Formats: sequence, structure tokens, C-alpha cells
Amino acid sequence: MAQERQAAIVGIHEYPLRVAPGVSAMNVKVDSIRAALDDAGLKWSDIDAIYDAQDGEAGGGLQLAAYLGLRPTVLDTTQVGGSSYEFQAAHAMRDIAAGKCNVAVLSYGSTSASNRVAIGTGGRGGPATWATNMETPYGATLIANYAMVKQRHMFEYGTTDEQFAGISVATRHHAMRNPEAVKAMTDLQFVGVNEITPQDVLDSRIVADPLHLLECCMISDGGGAVIIASAEVARNCKKPPVWLIGAGEATKYRENGGDITTSAGAQSGPIAFGEAGVSPDEIDIAMIYDSFTITVAVCLEDLGFCPKGEIGAYVEGGRLAFDSGEGPALNTDGGGLSSNHPGMRGIFLLLEGARQLRGESTSQVPDAKLAVAHGNGGLLGGTHTGGTVILAKD
Repeated sequence: MAQERQAAIVGIHEYPLRVAPGVSAMNVKVDSIRAALDDAGLKWSDIDAIYDAQDGEAGGGLQLAAYLGLRPTVLDTTQVGGSSYEFQAAHAMRDIAAGKCNVAVLSYGSTSASNRVAIGTGGRGGPATWATNMETPYGATLIANYAMVKQRHMFEYGTTDEQFAGISVATRHHAMRNPEAVKAMTDLQFVGVNEITPQDVLDSRIVADPLHLLECCMISDGGGAVIIASAEVARNCKKPPVWLIGAGEATKYRENGGDITTSAGAQSGPIAFGEAGVSPDEIDIAMIYDSFTITVAVCLEDLGFCPKGEIGAYVEGGRLAFDSGEGPALNTDGGGLSSNHPGMRGIFLLLEGARQLRGESTSQVPDAKLAVAHGNGGLLGGTHTGGTVILAKD
């Protein structure tokens, strides 16, 4: 199948600080958009589409457009948790291909660390609804849901704690090569800003049985922006385009008799790979949402990198490290486990995927040609979304 190359990432920026007291989420967004436009060699007036997850003080696309002084012809406020940016990238790809816009901006800003937001370990806030009234009264936290999925995977398939720990080891290996990730861990007062071993992960305290501390993402400030443009615009930008060649979207929820170890990626992945005309074994970079190790584990399985239940053996031997020679390289920026996680991490998957295909990563895979960015939003094991985007080098 021929790859359609109608839309490309042409500008990127990741806000460098993970602890930024006195800075608003809107500051993070606007500074990131400005820098991403400069990276692309474009102007504010070139933007004719806004994709916004209604984060921070932005108030959604309506208020963001007014704040920026823009009059977009496309306004998309899709909000599906951490995978929002993969959904939005898919929508931008379609809108550009349909001729509805030429230059789209995706942006994110959050000050979760500075505001002491208890992501994951706090109660599940918001009003009781038909979807929560049988759970919220009993005190289940977000992390408890992920712990339940890990417990089930261990029971069902015999996956071990040590095998799950290999995911944390790989992402920390990459983080130690990324100065911004090292600063993040330092500023957030990690105990031991260094390479780790599986035993280090097992020795870290249990947060929600069987999830250890070093299997859980950090809580940080941060954000970024991505500029996606038509082929005509992309060919005249400052940096080589990174093409969006396939995308898939899906939702999964609790069902009687349903398998909680299978994620929405089992549906979104085949759609994206099919549209791109490539297979998982061709992928050089796997940017997988890593709120917890179990998130990475089930998503790698469901995207087709290994059969269901075999992730334990798949990650052994350090194959997910950028310098293993086996691949795919996992979360080469350090991921949510060791670089940043301001609450919704999907945009960073696109950012690092683009850096790798431009040859700009701090853990660069030689001659990387294809990357997958897969976001997971909501609650793994409960109602959640999966957004999969396939990226290709120019």
C-alpha cells in the first residue's frame, strides 16, 4: 500500500522546565507555540487551525483563538485524556488532506507539580455519573485501576515483577542521556538520579500493589507544541518534514466478561498500521504512553509488537534500549517515568517521535525511518481511549 504524504510535523517545541513556579499553563502553551513556529520558519498568521484539549487556563479553542489573535477555519477541542494529542494529530491529518486548513497547531501546558495536583493517588474527582457512581464511593484511586490490570496480567500470563521492571530500566537509560530529564528528576528530588537496575525497581516501595514507585510516572509541570502542515507548506519549512502516514482511534470500557489486560490499542493499532501500509516489526521508535509500566506492557502487546501475554519475554535482555541493536527503542526522551508527566503526556510522544526522525534525539537511533506514537487516555482496565499515529522520515 502506498503511503499517503499529505500532512507533516514541521515545527516542535518542548517546554524545558518540569518545575516552573510562577508560570501559568497559558504561558507554557504560548511560549511553546511561538518556539514551534520559529522551529518551522512560520508566522502566527500562517496558523489556520487550532486543536486544543481545553487544558490549563486556555478555556478551550474559543478562548485560545482570541488570546492568540487568530481566526482559525478549523477548531477542534477533542479531549480524551492523555491520548488527546494523537486523536488531534489524526484529525489534523484528515482536515489538511480534505483542504480545510494548511497549518495546524496542537499545544499543551500544565503546572501540575507546582500546584501539587495529586494525579493518580488522589481520589477520582468530579460529580458522580452513571459511569462512576458504583466506584467513586468506595475510594478507588486511578493508580488502583492500573495495579489491578498488572495483577491480572501477572496471574493470567505469569509475567513477573522483574520483567515489568525492564520497562523502567529502559526509559531511565534514555533519561540519563537527556539533560532536561536529568534536571527534571533533580528538581523533583528523585532518590537517585542515575541508571537503575530491575532490582532497584523491585526494591522501591509499593505504591499500589503490585506497582512499585519506579513503575509510576512522575508528576511535573511542562508542555509543548506541534505544528502540522500540508505538503505544500512543509516543503518550504526550515526543518525536514516528519510525515503522518497513518492513524487510528478507539475507545474501550468495562464489560461483563471483558479482558482488562487488553487496551483500546488493540483496535486503534491495526487501523493505523493498515492505513500506513507498514507493520510493527518495521518500527524503529515506539513512543508509548507510560503512566505506569503496565500501560506500556499491554499497549506494546496490543499494537502487535508481540503476542498477547508475551511482553515479559519480549522486554528481557534490554531490547527496548536505543542502543540494544534489536528495537524498537522505547520512549527515548525518558518517558513519563523519568522525563515528564504533567497530566496528559500524549503530545510528548509526537515531539520525541519527530525528534528521532529528524535525527535530533539525545538517544538517537541510527537511521530511524518509522515511529509510532500511541497515547492512552482515561483508566486502563476501565473506560479509556487509544490513539495511534504512524510517523515517517522524509
